[in-house]
Amino acid sequence: MGFGINQRQNSFATFARRSNRSAATNNMQTFGQKKYINVFLSIGSNIGDRMTNLRQALGLIEKNIGKVAKKSHIYETQPWGEPNQDAFLNQVVMINTSLEPREMLEKITRIEREMGRERKEKWGPRIIDVDILFYGKRIIRDKGLEIPHPELHKRGFVLVPMMEIAPEFEHPILLKQIDELYMDCEDNNDVVMLD
Repeated sequence: MGFGINQRQNSFATFARRSNRSAATNNMQTFGQKKYINVFLSIGSNIGDRMTNLRQALGLIEKNIGKVAKKSHIYETQPWGEPNQDAFLNQVVMINTSLEPREMLEKITRIEREMGRERKEKWGPRIIDVDILFYGKRIIRDKGLEIPHPELHKRGFVLVPMMEIAPEFEHPILLKQIDELYMDCEDNNDVVMLD
């Protein structure tokens, strides 16, 4: 049995709508999709209102770098490297970002400057400190940019909050999970979770 004129027109209109929708979907897949990657950042502060500093940094990270997907509790920790300074508050967050590592580092540096960080001495007091721990599973050794962070496996104040949100994440160089790295870590400084 054949179609009447109206039936044929309706059938063609339906086919055209489906074809257009399919073409739009194909274009999106080919041209429109951004690639997002999970990045782990460590945030610390030991100057001024440390809790407010962490919250402000997190807001700026979400505004300029990527969506916060997971975040650890906040921990109070003894200073690393130079003991004669106030205790730090530290937190680890996982963000979803489409930024490339170098671009992300530039934005992090801008956030630190905007919040008043001055780089006077290594391991000195800081109003805010944001470090890239992992950029997915990528290994980057470039001028001023090393990912994974080369010291993270030695630092309890990084491993404890990281273990809270991603205990089974595997270090792409050391080939050990975070909980294994924590068990091997020789850092005996206190890492105290705050309520």
